[in-house]
Amino acid sequence: MDNTYTSRVALRRSLISDRSEDVLAAKPIIEPSVLEFYTWMTRTYLPMRFPTVFMLSPSTDSLKNLVTGEELPLVPATAKQALEIIGQNVDDDFLFLLPTAAEGKYRLEGFVTCFPSGFNTPQKLGMSLRDIHGPVPGYAQKLEKSMDRFFATLPVGKIVRRANWSITTHSRLFCLSGIHTSPEEAERLAREERGEWRIEDAVLRCERQTLHRLPGTKALVFGFKTYQYPLEDVKDEGSGEELAAAIEGLETGSIPGMRVYKSAVVWGDKTIAFLRGERDA
Repeated sequence: MDNTYTSRVALRRSLISDRSEDVLAAKPIIEPSVLEFYTWMTRTYLPMRFPTVFMLSPSTDSLKNLVTGEELPLVPATAKQALEIIGQNVDDDFLFLLPTAAEGKYRLEGFVTCFPSGFNTPQKLGMSLRDIHGPVPGYAQKLEKSMDRFFATLPVGKIVRRANWSITTHSRLFCLSGIHTSPEEAERLAREERGEWRIEDAVLRCERQTLHRLPGTKALVFGFKTYQYPLEDVKDEGSGEELAAAIEGLETGSIPGMRVYKSAVVWGDKTIAFLRGERDA
């Protein structure tokens, strides 16, 4: 929770109301897992972790959001309602995955993602990890086997944390596309869009990601919270050189294709020059 909670929740509610099919879905197989997760969130995690925001109300059998004043049911009518309530009250997005009976490969079976970072979540529903990460450079060669093994063996009670980052030339939180670039698009985008954006509009977009297994249904829940930092703020706080070096590393690292995939062909050179004081905003 931070000082963006009220505005973020308002945006999330608007998206769930106006673009429900784009931001949440649950296949029948994942509904018990969604309900298990909802029970844990409303009865345990939220009131214990954020007691100044959420309070259990035994008399009404509900969880009260002290910021909005709403009473949230402890027993939702459906899994879809559970996802809606989570999405409307928690500034995190969640993906729910289960292994297939035949192959044991994990597939995306449900989600509430109001702030996707350049991926169309509804189009990923029902897909395996391999297919979801198909556009990611080096995934099939370097990561697929280890990721499948890691997902299959993650024990109940262990929470895995990691961070991800990108640069976007705008501050829109809801992005179904436009952040990642294919090699086929790279040359055109670099030519057409390189000069069409302003440094003052660009942000460092970071995700704090977590992964854990539900104890009952054994589904995996992948959660992420999105943060945005204007590039001018990053530079002013003294982190400009560190970010510039990280951007250069997209091309010089072990997977050079990341420079294209993260659209650095559009924003990379201009951003590096700004961060190093070689050009003004």
